[in-house]
Amino acid sequence: MNTARIALAAGCVVLGLLVGVAVHLSRDHILTQHWVKVPAGESSAPNPADFAAPLTAGALPPPKIPDRLPQFSLADRSGKPTSIESFSDKSLIINFWATWCAPCRSEIPLLQALHAEWAGRGVSVVGIAVDQRDKVLEFADRFKIGYPLLIGEQDALDAAAALGVATPVFPFTVFTDRRGEVVALFIGELHKPQAELILSQVQSLNQGRTELPAARAAITAALSALHSST
Repeated sequence: MNTARIALAAGCVVLGLLVGVAVHLSRDHILTQHWVKVPAGESSAPNPADFAAPLTAGALPPPKIPDRLPQFSLADRSGKPTSIESFSDKSLIINFWATWCAPCRSEIPLLQALHAEWAGRGVSVVGIAVDQRDKVLEFADRFKIGYPLLIGEQDALDAAAALGVATPVFPFTVFTDRRGEVVALFIGELHKPQAELILSQVQSLNQGRTELPAARAAITAALSALHSST
């Protein structure tokens, strides 16, 4: 009898471990990983892999990446539902990130700088935090993130899927012109050379000096050349 009880107990332990592993590997667990330890506010140096060409709306068959920014709403820092449409008439740098993501944390200083440097030219950074609200607020306050943040978990994943990123890899950044057209979608940590060459094409679009297909092609070619030179 004791042997049977021991075997039954051991079986329950094994079953519990298997269930735990299944939960650990579930999609929802992506949102609650916090083990990456990277000091926020420290930019990483570029490496050749960072300079691969972005995914652009012109480089993939529709509707993988939409021509226009899809509409979605998420809570802002105060908890107020906020539509991405509230940033209309601005060119946007929409950065999808999470507090547990090392490259996301590394690119925050660049995003801060871009938000400050380009504000006078009608460009705004908007961070989309795909993470737990309390952790995002604590992180943003501690490191004084100055650009607007929208926060969500499943809703933010839905927004990513609407942009063609059904299985999110963080970080990724969407660039739009002031009309809400998706100019480029860049997956991976962003660095200043990449950001500046994409934004130069965004400005050309805003000023009517180029058309969207030409801007997308120019971005792809320039980033490919940048990758080749590193």
